[in-house]
Amino acid sequence: MNSIEISAKTVKEATRLGLEQLNCDLADCDIEVLEMGSPGIFGIFGKPAKVRLTRKNAGKDEFDIDMPKLSLDGGAAPKKSRPAKQPQQKKEEKKPEAEAAEEPKPERKSKPRNRRECKDAPKTEAPETVAAPVVEEEPFVATPEEQLSPSAVKARDFIAQLTQHMGAPVTIEIMETPEQLRVKMAGENMSMLIGRRGETLDSVQYLTSLCVNRGREDYLRVSLDTENYRAKREEALRKLAVRMANRAKKTGKRVALEPMNPYERRILHSALQNDPEVTTHSEGEEPYRRVIITLK
Repeated sequence: MNSIEISAKTVKEATRLGLEQLNCDLADCDIEVLEMGSPGIFGIFGKPAKVRLTRKNAGKDEFDIDMPKLSLDGGAAPKKSRPAKQPQQKKEEKKPEAEAAEEPKPERKSKPRNRRECKDAPKTEAPETVAAPVVEEEPFVATPEEQLSPSAVKARDFIAQLTQHMGAPVTIEIMETPEQLRVKMAGENMSMLIGRRGETLDSVQYLTSLCVNRGREDYLRVSLDTENYRAKREEALRKLAVRMANRAKKTGKRVALEPMNPYERRILHSALQNDPEVTTHSEGEEPYRRVIITLK
């Protein structure tokens, strides 16, 4: 038997069965796959694999002897000698760790880089101009209610509603001039209305100014105060300016104060503008703009 066709579940199993029946090795047979087979769906409708195995020496008689080819001179033709296969060159072996450690690595020298100016770094700007020292305002004299302008009435009503919603109702007095509305508030819970360092009072003043100047052609300045906070704060800022100027003179270094609003910065500039040893300017962007004290 020189050829056989075998069917099984897989090509591998069919080949194994065919080799057993032919009693030969895989190298002595030619294998032809007739059908690959398929497992089907969930093991149903599957098709078996089918292969044909044929012995390689099937067409040659068992007792045939390969005779050597004769050359023209009657002798046997010499066989062509094949060049011996040279072993493939092994890949370059890695250097031992000891040798690799001995080789010094070239030092990597970094090129000096030009340091760019940080965008967030404060830039020294021109000092804020102070036209004249901050002087005490004239005594507060409330304008009678029947003489208040529509803008003053609008400011009064706005402050009354706002403080009512804040839980700190106040009584309001207004001193009106052509350029300014000075508003004084009184009540029980004024500390909440002033806030930390006057921040809440400044916010209420800003909102009132927006309400009053909406639709106006000329700007009307609005100033809010309670429990004489503005005067007390101004005095504290003037003392702070003198103290920080003395520190700059003693250390020879510039002194940066905490961020303040424009009104408080003007008080600091005014307090030190006549000092012959120091000068002041402002740095930063609102609301983080601050006063810097330096030696002349």
